[in-house]
Amino acid sequence: MAAQTTTPPDGTHRAIDAVWRIESAKIIASVARMVRDVGVAEELAQDALVTALEQWPSKGVPDNPGAWLMTTAKRRAIDHLRHHKLADAKHEEIGYEIEALGNAVTPDFSDSLDDDIGDDLLRLVFTSCHPVLSTEARVALTLRLLGGLTTDEIARAFLVPESTIAQRIVRAKRTLSEARVPFEVPRKEELAERLASVLAVIYLIFNEGYSATAGDHWMRPALCDDALRLGRIVAELMPGEPEVQGLVALMEIQASRSAARTGPGGEPVLLLEQNRARWDQLLIRRGLAALERAEALGGAYGPYALQAAIAACHARARTAEETDWVRIAALYDALAQLTPSPVIELNRAVALGMAFGPADALAVVDRLRDEPSLKNYHLLPSVRGDLLFKLGRYDEAGQEFKRAAGLTRNLRERELLLARAAACSRGGAALQ
Repeated sequence: MAAQTTTPPDGTHRAIDAVWRIESAKIIASVARMVRDVGVAEELAQDALVTALEQWPSKGVPDNPGAWLMTTAKRRAIDHLRHHKLADAKHEEIGYEIEALGNAVTPDFSDSLDDDIGDDLLRLVFTSCHPVLSTEARVALTLRLLGGLTTDEIARAFLVPESTIAQRIVRAKRTLSEARVPFEVPRKEELAERLASVLAVIYLIFNEGYSATAGDHWMRPALCDDALRLGRIVAELMPGEPEVQGLVALMEIQASRSAARTGPGGEPVLLLEQNRARWDQLLIRRGLAALERAEALGGAYGPYALQAAIAACHARARTAEETDWVRIAALYDALAQLTPSPVIELNRAVALGMAFGPADALAVVDRLRDEPSLKNYHLLPSVRGDLLFKLGRYDEAGQEFKRAAGLTRNLRERELLLARAAACSRGGAALQ
């Protein structure tokens, strides 16, 4: 019998919350392997959590709380399978677990949680990011199942009503069940496409934390942390995939700048104006190491590794003036050839402007002005305004900054753009 320690109720609830954050994905993944339904698996895991909330305040927190929750959830899964009278083959498949658990009231928590937990987590990653779901549904379900976030936390992170997130999660689980999506890692011929979906979801979560699309704050660091944790999990489970290492490298290096990206009042601080002494050197080293792992795996850079290489150019520069913009422009050329898009072309223009002057870059940006997908993209007029400003065309630059301010839904970014527009009306003196 596992030893238990008496803990005040408030401390018990904090302990339960902390354990759930760490262990929930493993528990759901392990139970999903048994019941083959992530929706049912989450419900059974939640049942185990409710049992902990009922028992631990009076009986104490077990020495191995994660194993306690895992075993309790598995018991619920076995009861569920028995209740639904699955075929004999399924009973044989889970027979070893029934035999191991037996009929004892108190399980033995000294055993390992699950020898196959890595495989189970990988299956859960690919299931929650399955292409049969919309992007919004994949994000919500991934944060719920793998991030351990509550519906309310996800809703607040993305500034949407809690009911909207709840509906997305319910519909996502129903869709997976009705489509009979198998709880498995894709076969080799399907892996690249499905892995791209997983990485896209994780990076979307990171980007929303790094540069919030709406709201009163420039950043939402908790989302960056969640994305980094998910990326590290996938990298540990799939160490031989260079693009996984590339994405982790990119997020580590970008996250290293977090403390320098806002001023004392929460105002945005742009990259070239940041105090680089505030960049997190540990995250930079981790990012550069992940990039080296991606390179060591051989082959040409993929999109995430290329972006990580760009981020590495900034990380290696001790000052803004030492940035190797010619290399960055070349890397953007390669990225544009590999995955052409108007947004990448806009970023390439920024690099060209820094490497070869604003006139060349403005010509590229002007070709993007009629691009339908950038019609409401605030960074297009923002970049154009910056280039016009550098060319001394202050009136035109001011109009572009005002237009960009009208398009963004982020309050802090709007304030920054309006300040730049005001400086243009003063002949640019405040920004020289």
